[in-house]
Amino acid sequence: MSNPLPNPFYYLDNFHTVLEWIAERYSDLLAPDERDFIARFPALPGASRALLVRMAMRKGELFRAGKLRYDEIGCPRQAAAPLLAEGWIDDRPLLTIAELFAALKKSEIAAIFDFPPTLKNARKADQLEALRADAAVADAVRTATAWGVPSDESIYRLRVGDLCDRLRLMFFGNLHQDWSEFVLSELGIYKYEKVVLSASSRGFHSRRDIDDYLHLHRCRERFLEGAAAQDILPDIPTAGYENPWLESRRAKLLFRIGQQHEQSGELSDALRVYSNCPYPGARLRAIRVLERSGDIEAAFALAGSAANAPESETEKQHLLRIAPRLRRRLGMPKLAAQAAAPLLRHDLTLSKPVIPASVEMLVRDHLTQTDAPAHYVENALINSLFGLLCWDAIFAAVPGAFFHPFQSGPADLLSPDFLRRRAREFETCLARLDGGDYRQAMLHTFDAKAGTLSPFVYWDWLSDELLTLALDCIPAAHLRKCFDRMLQDIGANRAGYPDLIQFWPAEKRYRMIEVKGPGDRLQDNQLRWLSYCAAHDMPVTVCYVQWAGDAA
Repeated sequence: MSNPLPNPFYYLDNFHTVLEWIAERYSDLLAPDERDFIARFPALPGASRALLVRMAMRKGELFRAGKLRYDEIGCPRQAAAPLLAEGWIDDRPLLTIAELFAALKKSEIAAIFDFPPTLKNARKADQLEALRADAAVADAVRTATAWGVPSDESIYRLRVGDLCDRLRLMFFGNLHQDWSEFVLSELGIYKYEKVVLSASSRGFHSRRDIDDYLHLHRCRERFLEGAAAQDILPDIPTAGYENPWLESRRAKLLFRIGQQHEQSGELSDALRVYSNCPYPGARLRAIRVLERSGDIEAAFALAGSAANAPESETEKQHLLRIAPRLRRRLGMPKLAAQAAAPLLRHDLTLSKPVIPASVEMLVRDHLTQTDAPAHYVENALINSLFGLLCWDAIFAAVPGAFFHPFQSGPADLLSPDFLRRRAREFETCLARLDGGDYRQAMLHTFDAKAGTLSPFVYWDWLSDELLTLALDCIPAAHLRKCFDRMLQDIGANRAGYPDLIQFWPAEKRYRMIEVKGPGDRLQDNQLRWLSYCAAHDMPVTVCYVQWAGDAA
């Protein structure tokens, strides 16, 4: 098979890099088997090391020798011998009937089992279920040879797969990134910001952190695989973790379990989970569950408590809708509605396109032809401007934010204390908007960091022309308002921006436009942004489109 890089052992070199990195940064946290592996691995022959890494990079833990052929490794059986001696792979693994079926082709299975005519051409899954009807077969664990596989066919089981996953976890700080990150970076497909990592820049500070992460990961996997919530909940700690990063994962899993209970109509179970869940939105769900359960007084009391100290704009917005309904159900007098900043409305009638096209693009083209050039930007523009101005703050080497070279953004980006931990850096960046040198700073970042991954900058959308127009036409005071709001709640506020933006360069002015096609309505996050813009005298309008002929 061909390699994506000139060095055929690129993946082995990368694996060694990981081992050296872990040995340097996590030597005090390593378990005995991890320490032993890191020490013994470099002494093996190159082909054997390469074969182990190839196996560790692939899915599963069972591999047929005939499918482990790589030009740079040569004979897989020869390469496997030192791995067998170390006990890192097994060439006589005990297989369940399901594992046997996963390893063999249908024709090979037919040579082992004498299926009746009705099953000879059936799917492998149906053949497997038929064999499982026999309890002796269903419960059996045998070597491949004992199952009837020819003795010249070797099947290996990787015995250090979990260990390699633990090493990958220590390096990346998660289990969703894998070894391909190295290749994508070396090929230039992904470009990461180079952050200076200090001794305190570690994702895990104790062995307990690593074990807790793996435990939560297993609980999450069981949940995603369909295990019953009541079977998973006892395994999730009731007390929060001291590590904020782990605690956010625990809270999110609890929230998803609460949602499952709620969707299944198990309201008392859902309420119990939500009541002990610190994840954003859990309190709001608890109020809704109390209302659905008929306990209106408890729902009203919890809503009142939340209104006194809302966790976010999102919660505040929903509480303003819920409270009048609860008051009405309790027979309480109606309160006067709070006046919202008026939103400008523009009604537009267009010919329905013969070839399907997005209504946003149709409005963009119409405005460009009849008024002033319009650009479809949605969330890309304001996010990108923020990312360019505040690049240094976003990528500040705050302890616990960056702990490996393949991060597109800080690990604590969505944490409640994200801004607090970088308050000085953000104030330095945002102060440029008051001093007038923000334009130069943003253009410099645009050139210097082009293509570098960022949680905010949309490089594929942001052109020289669009950036220049934005900096020419959007006042610094308006940018400051947008950026301040974004920092209040990055998870919620980096979405919901208007679809289009128009520029009048000669007049140095702009207008944002949210487009709604027939039957479409404003979403909650869009309403929050539109109201905020209107309240701060930022030009924004909602364009409602009707098709010609339907208007009547």
